[in-house]
Amino acid sequence: MDRTSIYDELSRVERDVVAGERQLAEQERLVLDLKREGQNTSGAERELERLRDAQRLRDQDRQRLLSRLQT
Repeated sequence: MDRTSIYDELSRVERDVVAGERQLAEQERLVLDLKREGQNTSGAERELERLRDAQRLRDQDRQRLLSRLQT
């Protein structure tokens, strides 16, 4: 992969990371709202964990691309 392709992919991943952070914040807010209302949070908490896992993968992908640019 040439540097231009890496930068293009990094740009896409960065957008995904930002969108993922937004999703995480919204889901965390949902869990808190459900708790405050005394409702069942198990489904919302499962989704929150899924979003956290996906975000970890995006972060790893970003780090991999950044490392490739340093070589």
